[in-house]
Amino acid sequence: MPGGAADLGAVKIDRAALAGKSKLPAILMSAFAAFGGILFGYDTGSINGIIAMDYWLCQFGSPKPDGPGCRIETSERSLVVSILSAGTFFGALLAYPMSDIFGRKYGLMLSCLVFSVGIILQAASTSIPLYAVGRVIAGLGVGLVSCLVPMYQSECAPKWIRGGIVACYQWAITIGLLLASIVNNFTKDRNDSGSWLIPTCIQFGWAIILASGMFFLPESPRYLIKKGRVEQARASLQRLLTCGPNDPELEQEVADIQANLAQELELSSGSYLDCFRNNSGKNLQRTLTGVFLQAWQQLTGINFIFYYGTTFFEASGIASPFLISIATNVVNVGMTIPGIWGIDKFGRRRLLLVGALGMLICEFIVAIVGVTVTINNSAAQKVLVAFVCIYIAFFAATWGPIAWVVTGEIFPLAIRAKAMSLSTASNWLWNFGIGYATPYLVDKDKVNLGSKVFFIWGSTCVGCLLFTYFFIPETKGLSLEQVDLLYRNSSVIRSNEYRKALLAEDVHAADPKAIKRSISRVYGSAAEEKKAEVEHV
Repeated sequence: MPGGAADLGAVKIDRAALAGKSKLPAILMSAFAAFGGILFGYDTGSINGIIAMDYWLCQFGSPKPDGPGCRIETSERSLVVSILSAGTFFGALLAYPMSDIFGRKYGLMLSCLVFSVGIILQAASTSIPLYAVGRVIAGLGVGLVSCLVPMYQSECAPKWIRGGIVACYQWAITIGLLLASIVNNFTKDRNDSGSWLIPTCIQFGWAIILASGMFFLPESPRYLIKKGRVEQARASLQRLLTCGPNDPELEQEVADIQANLAQELELSSGSYLDCFRNNSGKNLQRTLTGVFLQAWQQLTGINFIFYYGTTFFEASGIASPFLISIATNVVNVGMTIPGIWGIDKFGRRRLLLVGALGMLICEFIVAIVGVTVTINNSAAQKVLVAFVCIYIAFFAATWGPIAWVVTGEIFPLAIRAKAMSLSTASNWLWNFGIGYATPYLVDKDKVNLGSKVFFIWGSTCVGCLLFTYFFIPETKGLSLEQVDLLYRNSSVIRSNEYRKALLAEDVHAADPKAIKRSISRVYGSAAEEKKAEVEHV
């Protein structure tokens, strides 16, 4: 097998011919899957406004003992908001068997069906228990989608724009959040069940669009090769590369994927246990990087704004909290666009460092203003809103999209579905914990931190900064197979240097001679020989 891979690596490609080929079909097909982000974002964003609607509170809660209106208990509010994340946690874990049994494409279509069942139960509910069950089942669907979308995109997108395409998934999430905020604002004053049923039932549309569109898209060629369905993989790649059946680029792509998978399977069987083996492929390091990166993304505190922003701004004395909530969502959507552009221009690592630094500064300013100035001070309110928006801007351009990009590209094919499901489950586990704990931290009859909660988020962003520096390599412009070579042959600190060598030498996984040259270029021939000796032993 190694010999065959090496021979395949010798395929000659006419670079001038490649330059004339259109990559637009691959871009459009892999970008369409990002629509799953609207389903994800709208569902998580709609609850922010629904739990503040008078009609919903009276239907699911009880009259206030000290005045007009209705309320639900803090424990019930925590349950309704955070229970979706409990469902998404298990949905993310189920993404592995779903994607490896049914494939990335059909797995996404089945996820839409699961999500729709949850929406039906929510729409039919008249009490908190059934509503919570509907939230859990919808969460299963969202958890599946949140793992399968970036997996499908990463495996289908051209390497030079893969970061931007996967970042479109986060952009779609922000658009979903914005749409939810707009719909909530239009229906909140209705004095009937339509106030919350309309924003709830609109979600059927998102599921239908995603499932219908995926039916016409090709399956991931990397999934097909992993399953031994090489001819189907070649057909899929022909659609993505817009090339003929004997095109040199197609031959090279298939050769690289096969060679890379063969090398992985020589070291492991692709089991869950292999995700935690510290072998030459650094599976343990990669798995823990994905798990903790998604955890740190949640610990930036961003979902505090999108889950409880309306309630927080109202408690801070700000008029029209629903409109402010829309404004924060507009910032989130708008500032994700520079992130989409910058991720393949400036790189993943650099933007994560800049984003963590910007967020921690803004969060400490919000916390300091909140504890030193009264809620009746209009100037202080404007400062608070302004720096919350700047904080959201930093997140939207960096940590929002890049966490999904990195976890979509750092895992080897043999364990990708399992490791991505673990990473995404980590995101939702922390999402659940933060969503459940936050009301207790900020409610006046509980811990009553109020704006002081931003001291916590600012401190966690310091952790984000340190984690990025020591654990996130630079992978800009590399194919998924080249990312695997980077992990095998380079350290995180020197990853950008080795990345440049891979690109300069045009290294392919099926060409061991080029791999040796790239190692020698960065670390010298002695280091390359030492590595070869270790691998031989």
